[in-house]
Amino acid sequence: MRSVLFSLLLCTVISVQAADRWHIQADGSLLWMIDERVPHSDHIEMSGQQLSVVLRYGVDENGAFTLNRSLVFPMLRMKPNKTQNNLKQRFDVNIPGMVTIDDLTLINEKVEWVKLNGIMEVKSSFSTVYRRKTVPKAITLHRRLCPSPYNTYYVEEYAFTNHMEQNVRLRLPQLDIRYETLEEDGVYGSYVIGAKTLSHGIKVLEKGQTLKLYVVFFAHKKSSVPPTFTPERVFMERDALLRQWADHLVLTTPDSVLNTMFAFAKIRGAESIYRTKGGLMHGPGGEAYYAAIWANDQAEYMNPFFPYLGYDIGNESALNAYRHFARYMNDEYRAIPSSIISEGVGFWHGAKDRGDGAMIAYGAARYSLARGDKSEAQQLWPLIEWCLEYCRRQKIPEGVVSSDSDELENRFPSGKANLCTSCLYYDALNSAVYLGKALQKPKSQIRKYQLEADSLRRAIEDYFGAEMKNYHTYRYYEGNTLLRSWICMPLTVGIYNRAEGTISALFSPYLWTDEGLLTQEGSETYWDRSLLYALRGTFAAGEVEKGIEYLHKYSQHRLLGEHVPYAIEAWPEGNQRHLSAESGLYCRIFIEGMLGIRPLGFRSFLLAPHLPKDWKEMSLRHIMAFGHDFDIEIKKENKGYHVLVTTEKKVLVNKTILPYEKIIVNLK
Repeated sequence: MRSVLFSLLLCTVISVQAADRWHIQADGSLLWMIDERVPHSDHIEMSGQQLSVVLRYGVDENGAFTLNRSLVFPMLRMKPNKTQNNLKQRFDVNIPGMVTIDDLTLINEKVEWVKLNGIMEVKSSFSTVYRRKTVPKAITLHRRLCPSPYNTYYVEEYAFTNHMEQNVRLRLPQLDIRYETLEEDGVYGSYVIGAKTLSHGIKVLEKGQTLKLYVVFFAHKKSSVPPTFTPERVFMERDALLRQWADHLVLTTPDSVLNTMFAFAKIRGAESIYRTKGGLMHGPGGEAYYAAIWANDQAEYMNPFFPYLGYDIGNESALNAYRHFARYMNDEYRAIPSSIISEGVGFWHGAKDRGDGAMIAYGAARYSLARGDKSEAQQLWPLIEWCLEYCRRQKIPEGVVSSDSDELENRFPSGKANLCTSCLYYDALNSAVYLGKALQKPKSQIRKYQLEADSLRRAIEDYFGAEMKNYHTYRYYEGNTLLRSWICMPLTVGIYNRAEGTISALFSPYLWTDEGLLTQEGSETYWDRSLLYALRGTFAAGEVEKGIEYLHKYSQHRLLGEHVPYAIEAWPEGNQRHLSAESGLYCRIFIEGMLGIRPLGFRSFLLAPHLPKDWKEMSLRHIMAFGHDFDIEIKKENKGYHVLVTTEKKVLVNKTILPYEKIIVNLK
């Protein structure tokens, strides 16, 4: 009997531990209602064009809120002017702990809930002592925390409400913390960084009345005068951006977890853009990677997504990124640097050629087609040509492309030629065929790219195709004997001849864990980026049921679990930082995987929808690509799909297709 009771108790404990910590609300926000599962802590990054802030927050064992702010100012450069040398400062200051009722501090904080929706909100209550008696829930506190979208300010709003029967006198502190950096340490001289309250003194609060206290964290050049602002405007501007992102590229499926994580991914993907002296630059973040661009994170992952979102700042940052890489084209065909750093004034090439030319050509061609702007495409065509020629010159006798490393920069072996680089080059060649036609380039050049793609596809099969752990899949490089997560790459570029074995290998016990895909069989390292590619490729290959099973598991874990609400970079490296481009890859699972959108021209694309068997319909509305604002609606009908593609003015497609059937959509 005792063993039975113990087993029941153990099952109950496991059930509680496995329960979601966060819950989706009707307005699309996430809510953590505080229960007995404390202490718990987490971290989240939020960004604007002039700063980024990582909030390390939580609820301690007594139910009180904890908060440590890590601020990064990417354009306040420190010497030496390298990638990670941004002005940074952590602030571990307890603002409510400095507010008193008469001469007594607020005590016994109990957090009721924490909410996330592009702004962090926290609802708490405090006790106080009145006439030698403790009064519970005497004061409630509603915190709101967010960065300015445009200036070097991060703002915290504290709204205190009196629930006592009598008036209370709140004493608000005059906080003014300032640090000055040394003149010789800054690229632009000395900087001032600090925090201050915007009001102070004694305030009488009647029963039911609310008082707001604002605290601003800031930085600026010592020689400059900081811009004036009002804290309310910061929240208004952030709200306006959030509404804009929410109203564009709207995913609706029967799965609220997927809908919500898609909506959050748009926020993280779009907010991390910095207005540098070298133009707008999308940056990964993570307290390290700002005012700089990478051939993988920006050129390959993020930039092809921006046209679909229709965010002008995102599109401008994408074009600017490719222009920066184009500065390094050369007649000798030396490799383009992996990263342009420090507001565009320097570069990083520490891992040598990672396949960066293939990454850039892949992203620039897809971006140009989806963007649908002929003038932009003409600007980027020479860069695409150069990168394709560079890749061609790197081919080894076996017909695949060599590189010094891959995007993991020698963290794991990649041989003299890796699968990822050749797949990206293959896709870039195919996109160049479509883009060349749209730009009316010589037929001989287009034919050359097509023949090169056909030859490369055969070489990928011959060189990388292998039986690995009894799976009909790929080796990542010559001599590779351990399964790797990046064997998913052929699936994302339309190579499906080993799809069944590859998908089985990816989601086998060799690679799949509760946290996602291991980078390499037998390791403990996982990076979300390869999993996000794998999920996109799984849907594109038509393995819909396996795709939806693992997509839902992953999304629920990242959105509602212990570390939320975005895709992460890696573990153990980086402690699961919320790097930005991974969120773009998440959205591309639905655009390119589930809907199978493949750009064919400035106003046309291939559509190959794949719906799970339990779904009756899905839609993606206000897609802003190909020069239009249009909707795609897919509904199950008999044994096929009814496809409806519309703009505000007309119906473009209204037909029923069979599963796995592809159709061409023209938006002209």
